[in-house]
Amino acid sequence: MKLILTNAVENLGIAGDVVEVKDGYARNYLVPQGFGIKWSRGAESQIEGIKRNRDARQVHDRAHAEELRVQIEGLKVQIAVRASEEGKLFGAVTAADIAKAVKAAGGPTIDKRGVKVEKPIKTVGEHTVGVKIHEAVTAHFPVEVVAA
Repeated sequence: MKLILTNAVENLGIAGDVVEVKDGYARNYLVPQGFGIKWSRGAESQIEGIKRNRDARQVHDRAHAEELRVQIEGLKVQIAVRASEEGKLFGAVTAADIAKAVKAAGGPTIDKRGVKVEKPIKTVGEHTVGVKIHEAVTAHFPVEVVAA
């Protein structure tokens, strides 16, 4: 089946690419998750819009990625969540929560899919988080989780 990717999919392509995948993969995963739309002549016109949006969000070169890394690593990121008296969270801190906290701390807008956490954050305290900014650049910074 021929698809137009609307988001980057690891080992497949980036937004705006036209790819050929097996029917089941497209029907059961890519289309329902919003990672792609079925290719047609009418949908072909959407490719330029998808590519323009991707280029606006994308880090253009390694030097720019290094600037963003320095900026992110210099932030004091703090997330307030509900927690028990023992310091255990009711739930976990997600990648989306971390992306919002970076933006709230005065940092750049980061993609939640680039946030890498080794173990789920389920306790109050300081945790180290990584953000993949570019293929060769990853920022590591501390996130302080406090009880709300």
